[in-house]
Amino acid sequence: MAPPRAQEAYEEFYATLGGKPVHHTLATHWARLVELLYAAERLLKLSTDPEITNPHVRNLPTEKPTEGVGIVKKTNLIVGTTNNYAPIAISVRKAAQAVIRKAVVTEGILNRVGMAFRSYDSCFGCATHTLQIETVG
Repeated sequence: MAPPRAQEAYEEFYATLGGKPVHHTLATHWARLVELLYAAERLLKLSTDPEITNPHVRNLPTEKPTEGVGIVKKTNLIVGTTNNYAPIAISVRKAAQAVIRKAVVTEGILNRVGMAFRSYDSCFGCATHTLQIETVG
């Protein structure tokens, strides 16, 4: 990584977790922090670049464009989460088995189980604020 702090964080991540590849599900959160640090350092560098305020950064076309932007009216996406259904289920089961005792499920326990679920997709953290306790049987 070009930015020095991001590079240091990257190296610390792998050194702490035993090198590549990292097989810890919750390590994705740490990896996202390293990426965020990288983005912050790059943003600082770009925002102080004099070329960013150059009046010729945006040139309006003077001729009819030969390329354009299309509109998607219908699509069927198979997102990464779809491919992770089985590992998500396994992680949730393992987390639940590790923290649920005597069928007692509190909000704190649900949050711990939810950590396993949210690790697979960065959107899950915002999309899944509440889990419902459902009694079976």
